[in-house]
Amino acid sequence: MSPRLGRLTVAIGLTFALVACGGSPTASNTNVGAAETAAKYQQYEGLKGQERRDRLVQDAKAEGGEVSLYTSMTADVAEAVTKAFTEQTGIRVKLYRAASETVLQRLLQEASANHPGADVVETNDREMSAIGGEGLAAPYTGERRDLVGEEGRFDDWTATRYNLFTPSWNTTKVPAGQQPKSWEDLADPKWDGQLAMELSDYDWYLTLYSYWQKKGKSDSEIDRLFADMANGAKVVKGHTVMGELLSAGQFAVAASNYSYLVQRVKDKGAPVAYEPFVQPVIARPQGAALMKSAAHPAAALLFVDWLLTEGQQVLVDMALTPAIEPEGLPDPLKGIEVIPVDVDKLVNEAQQWSERYSALLEKSAKVG
Repeated sequence: MSPRLGRLTVAIGLTFALVACGGSPTASNTNVGAAETAAKYQQYEGLKGQERRDRLVQDAKAEGGEVSLYTSMTADVAEAVTKAFTEQTGIRVKLYRAASETVLQRLLQEASANHPGADVVETNDREMSAIGGEGLAAPYTGERRDLVGEEGRFDDWTATRYNLFTPSWNTTKVPAGQQPKSWEDLADPKWDGQLAMELSDYDWYLTLYSYWQKKGKSDSEIDRLFADMANGAKVVKGHTVMGELLSAGQFAVAASNYSYLVQRVKDKGAPVAYEPFVQPVIARPQGAALMKSAAHPAAALLFVDWLLTEGQQVLVDMALTPAIEPEGLPDPLKGIEVIPVDVDKLVNEAQQWSERYSALLEKSAKVG
């Protein structure tokens, strides 16, 4: 289990349902060529270590020396990852990068048209679960998968990194020692008009709500805390925009931005901070899956193997939280309570929590 996430205290289920799609547009296609698809990947099952790497590189070059990657990574992360992969393996990356919802819709449309577009996909937990629920993903059983914590191993996909939800603040607007020290502090009236909340963070909302329930708070108490947060809050669409506006001083505190985005602008000199962490830190898995329809199966396997090996250091270099801790790296979350998003609950109760979160923010001002 990854040392960073060894303290995760909420179990993640392994049952998935399609997110935001009524019927399955791919149901008639999921069994087509199943045996052939399985054979594409199973031929590498017994290979490990350098023998496996050498064989995959050889076969990937024979396939055309290219892998098609669909991802919602930010542009700079995608560039760093694809550049390093190509330099270290000699395999080119045909990249399609978009918002996670757009990645999912493109995959569904291509599956419906029997068009093998992606070899491998790397995106958010909700979309990964939907891809698995549609029967589009093939199980990944590489030896590095066992080094990913249980909270990041799913039937059809494997966590490659985690986004950490945590409050952050503008240090010119919030004096040292006056920053939020607990999630409850975000409900303090002193932040009215100075707190930003992200438009679609109902996974953060669900996780914090469930955590407070387990800590003994009543639903009415929890509803009041969130209502007090939303009262006077500024609603921002997108975590990158949220970080930019926080840096510019458009508000004093961001309720649930990703720590890596804050760290990135901080490293560039922006007056922002997120440490000391407000606990518990909420971790959302981002993951990768092999596509059953992959035109380049060896290249797809090679990419996932690499992403869970050398690629983990690339993610760390980009200030991301890896699924597997690179050897010798000090743990920045040592002694910090970390809880994961309950992916099972998130997927199966998506509409309920999305609607509740939207209703919570309905009267808040939209900015950005």
